[in-house]
Amino acid sequence: MPEASAPTGSTTFHVNQKVVYPLQGVGNIQLICEREFKGKMTPYYQIHLPVNDMTVMVPVNKAVELGIRCIVPKEKAYEALEIIASDFEPITADWKLRYQMNLDHLKNGDTPDIALVVRNLYHRSKVKELPILERKLYDSAMKLLIDEVAFSLDMPVSEVEKLIHEKLEPLAKKIPAVLLDEEPEEEIDPTFLDEDLEE
Repeated sequence: MPEASAPTGSTTFHVNQKVVYPLQGVGNIQLICEREFKGKMTPYYQIHLPVNDMTVMVPVNKAVELGIRCIVPKEKAYEALEIIASDFEPITADWKLRYQMNLDHLKNGDTPDIALVVRNLYHRSKVKELPILERKLYDSAMKLLIDEVAFSLDMPVSEVEKLIHEKLEPLAKKIPAVLLDEEPEEEIDPTFLDEDLEE
């Protein structure tokens, strides 16, 4: 492969900028360079994702299309925290439909949508244990939310995690422990979620 070279022209993001990669988490742009692709020099962002210690190369002209965006401002981070503290609204008892709705929110990559997934699935887990796929979805959403809020508010991850749980727990006491009549979870390969998250 030909050596990378510095790109020409302006780009949406810059070196050392923190960005959010939907479904993957917060990353840091280490380098903007050009590499040959199909016989043409193409500019790329080199993004390091600390959550899994992975470095990805993203074409500059595809970054926005892929949902890569700046860290939200403090106002948006506080909005997300208010969402997870808001009253719980019961959602469909059909876990497959519920899973798809929450997956769509997560793929959207917007911080308030991620907060909705965290709130909905946390409270749902207080009614009945989450199926395997929903549990993985909840864990992914929680990690994404904690990381971005921590960067946005310049707070330690441990403090943000504690803050989020403090906002979730009081409302959980208001949820009636009633098991809803719903379809049992089907035997599905748990890697199904991993495939969704890699799209």
